[in-house]
Amino acid sequence: MHVNQQIPIAFLGMGLMGTRMASRLLQAGYSVAVWNRSPHACEPLLQQGASLLALNEIANYPIILTCLADDQAVENVFDQIQPYLKAKQIIVDFSSLSVSATQQLALSAQQQQVIWIDSPVSGGTIGAEQGTLVIFAGGDAETIRQLTPIYNVLSQRITRMGETGTGQATKICNQLIVAANSTLIAEAVALADQAGVDTTLLAPALAGGFADSKPFQILAPRMATHIFEPIQWKVQTLSKDLNNALHLAQSFNLKIPVAQKALLQLQAHQENGFAEKDLATIIKIIEQ
Repeated sequence: MHVNQQIPIAFLGMGLMGTRMASRLLQAGYSVAVWNRSPHACEPLLQQGASLLALNEIANYPIILTCLADDQAVENVFDQIQPYLKAKQIIVDFSSLSVSATQQLALSAQQQQVIWIDSPVSGGTIGAEQGTLVIFAGGDAETIRQLTPIYNVLSQRITRMGETGTGQATKICNQLIVAANSTLIAEAVALADQAGVDTTLLAPALAGGFADSKPFQILAPRMATHIFEPIQWKVQTLSKDLNNALHLAQSFNLKIPVAQKALLQLQAHQENGFAEKDLATIIKIIEQ
């Protein structure tokens, strides 16, 4: 298949990331039909020229993109579209899932001669908006190569990590570093504050040093000022990803104690009513 703007794309999941990614594809001249469980989320895209997708018409779209919350959401949507799928369609899943769920979904798709490519992304809402995401792909190498024009609109880099599930395994490792790091950044900001440091200076002062990172530059200023809007990463999202990391490690009998400790903190924070809040709010646990 030669992927170009003439090929109609179905995009399922208009959340924080999906809306921005679909918007970029529309701006690049692609014909995009959008779907979301709660249809009102599609409104801004329809105003930009997208059409509204009915799931029973999914067979009309050679390329299906999904960007959904978790294993359960993707499995649920796949169950709804499965009766209408036809051979040679490609499903590109940008969601962050467990490796086992991805492998199972890919197997189900394969039985209908549908190709499944796991393509989780990193770079947050800003990366989605600017088309500077990084994408980790797992699955058929030739299909991934054919999808390059679409990937190029959405990302600065796409790397094939191996067979089905390796994209998700890479994303899990990425999230493990981000999530565990976030709890450590909160501890550093709280400690600096107690020691009389002007914490608003931490991000510029540490920039370029060994402790610097994108999460540090985003989270530290938010933690210092207690400004947690707009939401960049939801607590429940990182909690889910860290949980996937622990499950994956357990399947190999690998102990990852730092990730385990970070997960306990994130879960406690989530249960205190912060599930939908920004990751930077984790500072509140430390300060208490």
